[in-house]
Amino acid sequence: MFAQHREHGRGNNRAFQKAFFELAQACLSRFKFSPTASYAAFIQDSCYPPPMRRIDKIEPFRVMQLLERAKELEASGRKIIHMEIGEPDFPTPASVIEAAHQRLDGGDNFYTPSTGNPQLQTALSDWYQREYGVDVAAERILITPGTSGAFSLLYAVLLEAGESVLLSDPGYPCQRNFIRLAGAEPINVPVGPESKYHLSAALFEQHWQQNTRAAVVINPSNPTGTMIDDKQLEKLALSCRERGGYLISDELYHGLSYGVKSRSALEFDDHAVVVNGFSKRWAMTGWRLGWVIVPETLINACRRVMQNIFIAAPTLSQHVGITALQAEEETEAMRCAYDERRSLLLAALPKLGFDIVVEPQGAFYIYANVSRITDNAKLFCWDMLEQAGVAITQGEDFGVYRADSHVRFSYAASLDDIREGVRRIENYLKVVE
Repeated sequence: MFAQHREHGRGNNRAFQKAFFELAQACLSRFKFSPTASYAAFIQDSCYPPPMRRIDKIEPFRVMQLLERAKELEASGRKIIHMEIGEPDFPTPASVIEAAHQRLDGGDNFYTPSTGNPQLQTALSDWYQREYGVDVAAERILITPGTSGAFSLLYAVLLEAGESVLLSDPGYPCQRNFIRLAGAEPINVPVGPESKYHLSAALFEQHWQQNTRAAVVINPSNPTGTMIDDKQLEKLALSCRERGGYLISDELYHGLSYGVKSRSALEFDDHAVVVNGFSKRWAMTGWRLGWVIVPETLINACRRVMQNIFIAAPTLSQHVGITALQAEEETEAMRCAYDERRSLLLAALPKLGFDIVVEPQGAFYIYANVSRITDNAKLFCWDMLEQAGVAITQGEDFGVYRADSHVRFSYAASLDDIREGVRRIENYLKVVE
C-alpha cells in the first residue's frame, strides 16, 4: 500500500496524501498504539514523499550504456562489431587538420565573440546560398559547442515551466532531456511508416496544445534515416507559424542523403529555426562545433544566454570550420561510402528476418522491425552483444512507440566490419532459433 501511495505522491496528489496520513493516525489512535519516532517518520515519508526534481526526469542515453559494455568486452580481448553508435568512422578531412596545425602555431586562440567568429558566420552565410539558394544574414547564424549546445541554448531562450515541445516518437533521445532541463515537457508523438516516421500537419492538429511553443523535425531522421517530403515540410512550417510557434529543424545529417537532396526548412519559411553542425557530414564529432540559425528577433536573447553558459564555442574549432566548408571532395567520398554500406545492409537484413518498412534515404541509420525474430528488442540487443559480439541499439532508446519491436543499425562502420557483423548475426540467429 505504501508503494502504491508513493506513486500517487509522485503525481503530486496532495489531497490523497493528506487523507492517507490522517487515516493512518486515526488507526493508530483507535488501537491505542503510540508509534516510535522512527515509525512515525516512516509514515510521514510515505505520505509526503519529496516531489520529483527536474533531474529525476532525465533518462540515460542507453546507447552509451551499450557502448560501455562493448568497450569492456573489447578490453577483455574480444572483437566487437560496432553498429550501435552514430559516429563517423572516417578521420577529419586532412585540410582541416592542417588548418588546425597552422592556427596552433600562430598562437591566436583567445575567445571569439559569444555568438561566434564573424568570419565563420560569413562563411556559413555564403555556404547557405551555395547549398540551398537562400539568403541568411551572417548575424543570424550563432556558433555553438556542437548541436547539443545549440538545442540547450534554444530551449533556454524559448521555454518556460509548463510549456511543451512536440517531438516524434521514435526520435533522438536527448531531445526529451534538453527540454526537461529547461523546465518544460516534451510531447512525444507516435509516428510510423505511414508518415515516414516524421511529424505531419495532421499530427500537429491532433497533438498541438495551448502551451506548445515549438515542434522539432529531424530530417533526415535519427533513428530511421528517413526524409520528410518537401510538401509536408512546407505544411509543418506554415502550421507552426499559424499557431504562433516555432518549427525547429534539426539538419545535422544534411549532405548525407542518397538519391535525393536534403531541403532546408529555410527554403520554405525564413522564420524557421535551423540547427546543424560539423559532426556528421564533416566527421568532426570531437571538435564540438555547431550552429543555429534564428529569426532576428531572437538574436539578442540568445546572445545573453550564450555569454553566460558558453562564453564562446572553441576558438580553434571555429577557425577550422571555415576550411571544412571547402572540403567538398572529402565529404562526397564519405557520402558515397555510406551509400555502399547502406545498400549492403538493405540487401542483407531482410533475409535475416529484419523488416525495413521504409527505406532510409539519409543519415547512416536503418530502423528495422524485429517482430519476426523477438518480442523483446532490448533483450535481443544485449544478448547479441554478449553472445555474438555485435552491437546494435534497441528501440527503447528512441521512445516508447513500438520500441520493443524495433532496433537501429548504424552503418558508420567499415564494409568489412559490416560484412562480419552480418555473418555473426546470421550465426547467432541459427543458434537462438
